[in-house]
Amino acid sequence: MRVSLKDVAAHAGVSIKTVSNVVNNYQHVTPAMRERVQRSIDALGYRPNLAARHLRKGRTGIIALALPELGNPYFAELAAAVIDAAAEHDYIVLLDHTGGRREQEILVSQGFRARVIDGLILSPIELETEDLRDRADVPLVLIGERDYDLPYDHIAIDNVAAARDAVRHLIDLGRREVAFIGARRGRSEPAQLRVRGWREELTAAGLPADEGLVAATDGWGHADGAAAMSRLLDAGRRPDAVFAYNDPMAIGAMRVLHERGLRVPEDIAVVGFDDVIEGRFGAVTLTSVSPDKEAIGRLAVESVLARLGGTAPEPRRVRADYRLVERESTLGRRPAR
Repeated sequence: MRVSLKDVAAHAGVSIKTVSNVVNNYQHVTPAMRERVQRSIDALGYRPNLAARHLRKGRTGIIALALPELGNPYFAELAAAVIDAAAEHDYIVLLDHTGGRREQEILVSQGFRARVIDGLILSPIELETEDLRDRADVPLVLIGERDYDLPYDHIAIDNVAAARDAVRHLIDLGRREVAFIGARRGRSEPAQLRVRGWREELTAAGLPADEGLVAATDGWGHADGAAAMSRLLDAGRRPDAVFAYNDPMAIGAMRVLHERGLRVPEDIAVVGFDDVIEGRFGAVTLTSVSPDKEAIGRLAVESVLARLGGTAPEPRRVRADYRLVERESTLGRRPAR
């Protein structure tokens, strides 16, 4: 049998309004009264009807999250961060997979689910600015590296700075020929930003940014990284370090290096990007740029809810933190103690 507010009020010997104030976490309830009501809630096993609560506010209690690659570990971990952050506000998350296709991103951004969602968090790959000018009237928050001169909140890390940190780490270790794998064929702003960081840091160190060491790919998976590494080696190029667009590509590249009899990091050091869990448990653990995925998820959810509540400031660009996590693929194995 479902326990109601009336049941809790009778058990606690207080009014239904007092129970409602506790359940909705109103600040003016005294600590003693809050504890009294909470004891009755716990004793009876009361669970609030979240759907009814959202409907009373004219909302559905659902936020949509549209991502380009659900099979990519980074996006899976980011989705988990968004889901956890939304749950703290009694929201559930509806996942959409766009595949990074423009037509699907347009469909999602133009609000084909507008009647069932309160807001949208979108990580676009192929959308153009004009695609986002006229859209359904639900709050939109952008995540990821595509930048748009439009009045929407945008949560992202500084990709150029992060790439420079990765390359500087390799240079500080004495590496002088640093390849970049994952420069996307065709337009890709994230890849362009990371190549730019690669180029700027090499130039700042007085080293040549050899464009012959930039390997373009059609995708960003393990096989793409392996193919790019193979092409460089088959062309007679032997860099002493590799900076990969993401961790799956770095792992694919390390597999090829192993097959060719090259040691990581003794012969070629490798750095990835995104710090996914897979890179932490390989035979050689992967040095990687680690975006603060939890912060990105939390900031995105809070931005949507602020827009819904009418408490948001002007649309803002928020830089989430990141750090470079140094592991065996650049530092080698440390002696066992």
